[in-house]
Amino acid sequence: MRAESMQRFVQCGTLVRWRRVSTIVVCRRQHAGLSGLPTRPPPATPAPPFFNPGRAACSKIDGRAVAQDIKEIIARRVMLLREQVGTIPGLAVIQVGHHKVSDLYARSKQLACEEVGIASFLAYLPATASEGEVLELVSALNADKRVHGILVQLPMPPHIQLDRVLRAVSLDKDVDGLHPINLGRLVLRGLHPTFIPCTPLGIMEILRRSGVQIEKKHAVVIGCSNVVGLPTALLLQRQNATVTVVHEHTPNPAEATRKADIVVSATGVAQLVRGHWLKKGAVVLDVGTSAVEDAAADGGYRLIGDVCFEEAEIVASAITPVPGGVGPVTVAMVLSNTLQSALRFFGVVIDNSDNSFTTDSHLILR
Repeated sequence: MRAESMQRFVQCGTLVRWRRVSTIVVCRRQHAGLSGLPTRPPPATPAPPFFNPGRAACSKIDGRAVAQDIKEIIARRVMLLREQVGTIPGLAVIQVGHHKVSDLYARSKQLACEEVGIASFLAYLPATASEGEVLELVSALNADKRVHGILVQLPMPPHIQLDRVLRAVSLDKDVDGLHPINLGRLVLRGLHPTFIPCTPLGIMEILRRSGVQIEKKHAVVIGCSNVVGLPTALLLQRQNATVTVVHEHTPNPAEATRKADIVVSATGVAQLVRGHWLKKGAVVLDVGTSAVEDAAADGGYRLIGDVCFEEAEIVASAITPVPGGVGPVTVAMVLSNTLQSALRFFGVVIDNSDNSFTTDSHLILR
């Protein structure tokens, strides 16, 4: 951060921690979409009489392995960039206040950055910081030439209008793809956003690498947040899937979901999706993350997903676990978008004709 900007934050009495870290990883944050549903795992209910799946051969998708492969490619390209221009990409993560899952994700992003050679900056403000102070921090990062990507860690305190913060991020540094213009370009066929939101991009990469046919298939996206649900539905439509979005006002979400060849759940409601919700042979991508108390786990809690894994793996043909599924690939997409931003900033072209992973929107947008 520029010295004068830092001085302003100090003068106004707000604590700002701005530190260079050498790592990055994970992203994801809180997913809204079915806010009216319970926040704890629902009690087990008897499966309906037609639910008799038997044992299917279910493939557990290893998101960590996918992410590691992508990060190795990114690391090589970061090295090529440094050889050509003498500098490396930089990612700034803005975090306002502490939140158990957000703290974990912010730290994992920093670790991931270090792993691939991207400079990582954590800009922390206390939960009492005003919206004006957050906007001033965003403005300073927009002007900082060391920073090529800005990521706003969610959730933010309720007194801060998230849409104002996201609009303030430079379109050229919006590596999370949440600026209204980026989302608007995703809606309209024929237009390409500067960046695609990282979790939806990671979902598409997982489907591509798993050889899942999307065209002419029926996909159900559970949750309609701007962060995951909506852009994921749009990307699946761009691949010519028939898409149903299930949300808190859907009369019978289980019935709607049972028709799907591909199920993406991004609600943050623990174990919402039960085995009898699923069509036999469906591909299930679990994006939701909930922290539940567990005295035996490190930190006193563990992470579980939207999907009851033990039930779903009996029915599904492939499924992502939580943790270790979509999350690591999301972080890899943050790194990828940050690298693409830096390449664009310096006017450097690196050969990626091998399509080894989805770095450019034209590979998935139609």
